[in-house]
Amino acid sequence: MTPTHTFAVTWDYRCPFARIVHEHLLDGLEAGAPWKVTFVPFFLNQVHVEEGAPPAWEDPEADDDLLALAAGVAVRDRVPDRFLAVHRSLFAARHEDGHNLRDRAVVHGALVRAGVDADAVLAEVDDGWPAKVIREEHERCVQDFDVFGVPTFLVGEHAVFARLMDRSGGDGALARTQIERVLGLIRDHPELNEFKHTRIAR
Repeated sequence: MTPTHTFAVTWDYRCPFARIVHEHLLDGLEAGAPWKVTFVPFFLNQVHVEEGAPPAWEDPEADDDLLALAAGVAVRDRVPDRFLAVHRSLFAARHEDGHNLRDRAVVHGALVRAGVDADAVLAEVDDGWPAKVIREEHERCVQDFDVFGVPTFLVGEHAVFARLMDRSGGDGALARTQIERVLGLIRDHPELNEFKHTRIAR
């Protein structure tokens, strides 16, 4: 029997590199990859708060930036069987369609396309608890693993920020290979601390 890999990966829908990794995860899972993945929200606004400024969670101007992430968390925790579809749809709304995820109508449309009750999900967002969950999970990542961005893989005691440059394009086998490669480097080669091309070959 193929062993199951248990790990977590952070996300913010606005990041193009998070989109690539999470598409690999979604395509791999849909193709039957033996992964138990925890999807962890990470609010990029908080990363860029200047010293002495109030946290992003307490900045009313950041509320719209939190909208899509909060919708994703609401579905993850209330309608988990639809989360993968919603996850894909929200990434697509931003990076495929070029829409602004600060726009409530855009988020509403992405939820509808993923087959969930968009009004009910947004009511959960308005209730405020998804934002609290995001803050708790974000701060836990920072405190426990020094996470600074997305996508970060959390595997056991290891946290690794990893970028993939090419999309999986719906190819489940390719997606599984790429994610397994990342997991293998994390698990089997902890001495490899940083490996980054200085130029992108195209």
